[in-house]
Amino acid sequence: MKRKLDDLQEDKPPIALPDADAKSSQDTAFTDFGLDSRILTAIAGQGFHKPTMPQALAIPQILDGRSLVLRAKTGSGKTLCYLLPLIESVLRATKEAAQKSTFALVLVPTRELADQVLRTVETFTAFCQKDVRAIKLSEQLPDEVVRSMLASSPHIVVATPSRACASLKVSPSWTSDLKLLVIDESDLVLSYGYEEDLATLSASIPKGVQAILTSATLTSDVDRLKDRFCKNPAVLDLNEPDAEGEGITQYVVECGEDDKFLLIYVLLKLKLIQGKCLIFVTDDVDRSYRLKLYLEQFGIRSAVLNSQLPIASRVHTVQQFNQGLFDILISSDEMEVLGDEAGSLGEDASTPDAGPDGEDASEKHGTKDTETTQPKKKRKSSRRDKDYGVSRGIDFRNVAIVVNFDCPSTARSYAHRIGRTARAGQTGTSLTMVVPSDKFRKHIPTSIPSAANDEKTLSKIKKQQAASGKELKPWHFDWKTLEGFRYRVNDALRAVTKVAVREARMREIRQELLKSDKLQRRFEENPAELHALRHDGQLRSARTQPHLKDVPDYLLPEGKKKLTASDVGFVPMRKADGKNRKGRGFKGKGKRSGGRKIDPLRSFKARPKAK
Repeated sequence: MKRKLDDLQEDKPPIALPDADAKSSQDTAFTDFGLDSRILTAIAGQGFHKPTMPQALAIPQILDGRSLVLRAKTGSGKTLCYLLPLIESVLRATKEAAQKSTFALVLVPTRELADQVLRTVETFTAFCQKDVRAIKLSEQLPDEVVRSMLASSPHIVVATPSRACASLKVSPSWTSDLKLLVIDESDLVLSYGYEEDLATLSASIPKGVQAILTSATLTSDVDRLKDRFCKNPAVLDLNEPDAEGEGITQYVVECGEDDKFLLIYVLLKLKLIQGKCLIFVTDDVDRSYRLKLYLEQFGIRSAVLNSQLPIASRVHTVQQFNQGLFDILISSDEMEVLGDEAGSLGEDASTPDAGPDGEDASEKHGTKDTETTQPKKKRKSSRRDKDYGVSRGIDFRNVAIVVNFDCPSTARSYAHRIGRTARAGQTGTSLTMVVPSDKFRKHIPTSIPSAANDEKTLSKIKKQQAASGKELKPWHFDWKTLEGFRYRVNDALRAVTKVAVREARMREIRQELLKSDKLQRRFEENPAELHALRHDGQLRSARTQPHLKDVPDYLLPEGKKKLTASDVGFVPMRKADGKNRKGRGFKGKGKRSGGRKIDPLRSFKARPKAK
């Protein structure tokens, strides 16, 4: 079988994408692929009418048995590029003979993405669940459970490389008959430190297996994976131009570190930002909680997403955000920090758009501020989830604006952050806050070390976007109109102390313990522990100040004045016809004013029962 697959790969030369194919793909329909009717029914149920350009070009190649390296922009439907032909291939294989081994392995860099891919598989196999079974290996499960899951020979296994590698110790032969291997977000897989896991997996996978590599960028990491897993693959490098009126409108504002908090408060409180808002912060988890507690001072509701939350809670938070239960999500984009420490995210050097700026990236790592903070980051990294990541792959739906509250450390990370909006042909906005060097560390309580490199990163971002024909527009506004809000911002920042942040995190950990399924049995056997956890000393939250939740009229700029009593006009006590409204009268308890007191014993009269 392995030799036959090798011959199949060798007979097919690499393909190029002519312009004619790109034009003809616009007239392609899902019915043209020869997919099973049950898959077409599921596609129609999701409201998809036409495939995107990557789907129209990639699906026939995969169905034809080719290995494929696909590069396409974020939000272009890369997941369905491999899932639809994968499900079709499983259905065809089960028709010919009973499938007694795992057909496909889908590797993704993060647990969140693994959960999303599994849900997508379940969505598009809704009408053929008996013929296509899929499981997810992205969490630490007992060996017996993993062995039992793999022994049932699921057709599709979705996993992170680390969990897939660990499963080989439990069931060494489950990958021996794989027909298809998918590595989604392949440029990130090596960056997340999975190189040893991938080496182990490559030794257990058949040599000629059909391999699909998808990515938003083609880097040296993708080339290394292509050399390891693909033999003579087709390469589809699709740099799709945005249609007129579509895409992301990008803005940048230069401000001090404390001005960030002033600006985000005004934008959200005065509702200058409409729709769902995704806010990215860097540095550490405390930063996201501090911003959340700060917004709570003004009655602005938000949620936090970070690596220290359990995977179930992270997935649930993303689902609630997509369902519209809250409109503001604060995410700590920590993996870019870890990647810089490991030296594997030299993105500007490896990205073609970066050019000679790769040298500046190496100098950036040698600056004094980075060296002094690096041990601190390494110490914290042990508590982070290696498989966490939200700036890549996760499908945030209908995000209107992405706010880079803290500037990303690389141009590549910037591109993936703003890619969470304007997905699938929609429009979106991004706003990036950059700290100029002359304003760095002018406000120590809100300062973070990564802000020292904001100007260098901004120049690389502008260069990268200019190479794609895009522009970062400066966002102009009158700072004087915001100065009236500064005293309120200072009050809120003083209330959000380090102690308040730590206790907010402790409160969240306690809630997660109470909701943990794994601890339910222990709590049943030890009810005293559950009682102690529930009735532990009440943790103090950040000191709230009610007056901050309302914006007085005199602070509002022109055009945002509220309707006040003076705008309503005179309201007379009587109606226009001269008749007063009839009052409700006295209906409360207690003694009535005036009137004689009635004795019920004297006023009671016995009457015969009516016949």
